[in-house]
Amino acid sequence: MEGKPGLQTVYQAVQALYHDPDPSGKERASLWLGELQRSVYAWEIADQLLQIHQDVESCYFAAQTMKMKIQTSFYELPSDSHVSLRDSLLSHIQNLKDMSPVILTQLALAIADLALLMASWKGCVQTLVESYSNDATSLPFLLEILTVLPEEVHSRSLRIGANRRAEIIQDLAYYSSTVVSLLLSCAEKAGDNEKMLIKIFKCLGSWFNLGVLDSNFMANNRLLLLLFQVLQDQTPTNLHEAASDCVCSALYAIENIENNLPLATQLFQGVLTLETAYHMAVAREDIDKVLNYCRIFTELCETFLEKIVTTPCRDLGDLRTLEFLLICAGHPQYEVVEISFNFWYRLGEHLYKTTDTVIHSIFKPFIQRLLHALARHCQLDSDHEGVPEETDDFGEFRLRVSDLVKDLIYLVGSMECFSQLYSTLKDGNPPWEVTEAVLFIMAAIAKSIDPENNPTLVEVLEGVVRLPESVHIAVRYTSIELVGEMSEVVDRNPQFLDPVLAYLMKGLCQPTLASPSAKAIQNICSVCRDHMALHFNGLLEIARSLDSFTLHPDAAVGLLKGTALVLARLPLEKISECLSELCSVQVNSLKKLLSQDPNNGLSSDPTLFLDRLAVIFRTFPQKDFGLFRHTNPIVENGQTHPCQKVIHEIWPVLSETMNKHRSDNRIVERCCRCLRFAVRCVGKGSASLLQPLVTQMVEVYHIHQHSCFLYLGSILVDEYGMEEGCQQGLLDMLQALCVPTFQLLEQQNGLRNHPDTVDDLFRLFTRFVQRCPIVLLRSQVVIHVLQWGVAATTLDHRDANCSVMKFLRDLIHTGVSNDHEENFDIRKDLIQQVLAQVGLQLVSQLIHACCFCLPPYTLPDVAEVFWEAMIFDRPTFCRWLESSLKSLPKEISGGAVTVTHKQLTDFHKQVTSAEECKQVCWALRDFTRLFR
Repeated sequence: MEGKPGLQTVYQAVQALYHDPDPSGKERASLWLGELQRSVYAWEIADQLLQIHQDVESCYFAAQTMKMKIQTSFYELPSDSHVSLRDSLLSHIQNLKDMSPVILTQLALAIADLALLMASWKGCVQTLVESYSNDATSLPFLLEILTVLPEEVHSRSLRIGANRRAEIIQDLAYYSSTVVSLLLSCAEKAGDNEKMLIKIFKCLGSWFNLGVLDSNFMANNRLLLLLFQVLQDQTPTNLHEAASDCVCSALYAIENIENNLPLATQLFQGVLTLETAYHMAVAREDIDKVLNYCRIFTELCETFLEKIVTTPCRDLGDLRTLEFLLICAGHPQYEVVEISFNFWYRLGEHLYKTTDTVIHSIFKPFIQRLLHALARHCQLDSDHEGVPEETDDFGEFRLRVSDLVKDLIYLVGSMECFSQLYSTLKDGNPPWEVTEAVLFIMAAIAKSIDPENNPTLVEVLEGVVRLPESVHIAVRYTSIELVGEMSEVVDRNPQFLDPVLAYLMKGLCQPTLASPSAKAIQNICSVCRDHMALHFNGLLEIARSLDSFTLHPDAAVGLLKGTALVLARLPLEKISECLSELCSVQVNSLKKLLSQDPNNGLSSDPTLFLDRLAVIFRTFPQKDFGLFRHTNPIVENGQTHPCQKVIHEIWPVLSETMNKHRSDNRIVERCCRCLRFAVRCVGKGSASLLQPLVTQMVEVYHIHQHSCFLYLGSILVDEYGMEEGCQQGLLDMLQALCVPTFQLLEQQNGLRNHPDTVDDLFRLFTRFVQRCPIVLLRSQVVIHVLQWGVAATTLDHRDANCSVMKFLRDLIHTGVSNDHEENFDIRKDLIQQVLAQVGLQLVSQLIHACCFCLPPYTLPDVAEVFWEAMIFDRPTFCRWLESSLKSLPKEISGGAVTVTHKQLTDFHKQVTSAEECKQVCWALRDFTRLFR
């Protein structure tokens, strides 16, 4: 922004942002105001807007700007202006306290963030309480500041570092009793003032969440009694929610029960008193309060889980806690029981780790009751028409139930539960919605039952395939899913294969049942491949008429995958011919699209057919003369791969399709995906395609930088990189692809704007390192590659950063590993040369990236790069690391110490003396916390 804008201009922009009827006017105003917020003039302008406080919109913009500037640009202010900024903000919040709650919150956040950054503001809590606690009109904003202050301590928007954070937490713990006393005083004066009580409970919950409240002090505090008193009474909804949140925060804060025993006991006893209040809420059909109680009961169980498992029925392991959750599971609304799912998962994990059958027997009845409750919740409405929806809220709930049942079924016994469920259908005549829900739960556990010599499974299968067509369509839908899950039973009892297939074919021909039927057929094909070989012609007929069925695209692709799996079981001499027939339907469709008039108004999108071809080839991956991944036919050394002829036949169609749609990234990506699996399928058998494929890739990529070409290039290097006759051609391909790629990344924010390109580019480099490192290391492009590698280390994108780090790690490792090549000395010398040029820069950039740019999950990858560099040349790496650490800032803008000299030397010693890579990672994790 050139020059400081006038206040009137700012007012006009704010008015346009909120009131301009033209969307483009709003967007222009938003962009201009965003630019203003990033400028250094924003401090003064925001302060002036708050002083004038002309209207709510301008004040909100100004308050938000102040908060944002403190969080992101505090370094712009000289240290001698910090006190005046603090005083100004406190003056603004007092003057604007009645204007709007949202402005109050933004200013409170700005003051809290300033307190955290400003090391010279000692005892800020005491100062604030002394200044404002005696003025009733100031209490709302004082409580707002005291609420957000603990929340901001761990805010990702503030990089105050572990040292300052520890100092702040210690300071807040010291003044916590002052805050609790203030809250108690406010509560006693508040009476029935709902808004004030909500503020009090929110503030208390915030301090609980930070974990600084003294357990003994809180155990006997009247605020705790007030919390449970509010939860017992017919409280307004918002106040009830605030009290519930506070209790949940308190329970979460005492997970280390032994260290917080007095408070833990009080909370435990307090929650147990809420059972009657829960039943009253149910009777009044107050769903909001029911959900609140269930949250509290669930948090209680989560907190005391260890006690529940290790000392069930005793003291804090009292199993009334589980009874509460099962009472909630009995509520007719499924959203209530869903709250407790995470606890049941955790309980299952804990019980799985113990082999104590007595403990298991104690919990078995609870799990049985839960499963029956879940089965009831999975019932569709009796007036439901059509098949079950899988994508609405209830459909997603049923899927989560299925996952939970699979995790807990071992405690009850799969076969026992399955038999009990089946008996409810066999011995009674339940309504269709009960039948459907029972079949749904049976489908969830069918795969966990041993299918060997199991008459009940056989009886169920036989009963399902004989269901009359007159049953409700939802029952047929779920029974088809159950049949798909029982494919192991079909494999053990092949006499049922024909009736099962006939049953599924009926479903395939019915639009609403087609997709689950296709999925079930795919499962049967996958498990019963040998038996299904006799039915291949039938599968081929289905594949030929695939588009005559009403199938979801994924279901159609799954059917083709199943067909290809069976095809691979045919005699080797038949595979090529049958594969050609299987592919011809898709190829002919592609040809038809290529020949049609582009102006005829019909869709020319080929992705559907490309995806189908891709899954067919994917089912036949080549492994060194070897075994297909899903199959047993073996291609002997010297034999032609059965897929080779087919792939050569379809190449011209794929090439023409890619050429026609060269500007469409989505379609080109699908073409490359199909070619990727085709190349993987036949391996060296695709050699004749190499030159025309690479030529087309390079030609199109120079015009349209689709990153999928880089990925496809990495596949070609992986397959052919160790063939000396191909290495120069592959290097030429790399250099040709690098030119437009580097131009793309050189644009402003190029790395950040094109993470997929970075990801695929460094995959390509990594394949060169793995297959022909010397070719890359001797090339002219290698230094440019490394410089981009150094630059890309700061990119905060999971996949892209992972690819960059893997490239750097593997590159250095080629100079360390002496596993399989005789030219190790050459590789080592070449690595020595490139590291001499970029090693110091690389280590310095990685340290900077870890401290200021990258999230913690990337640190193991960085640690591997450091580890390889250390193994390669430890003394030189030690010097690089020492130099890099010296350049780090030692203080944050507010004057707080970020890192001490001892912490720097300790980190250097931990890394350079590490005997394992994980030790480097641990040291990095601890060190980078100092800057977060």
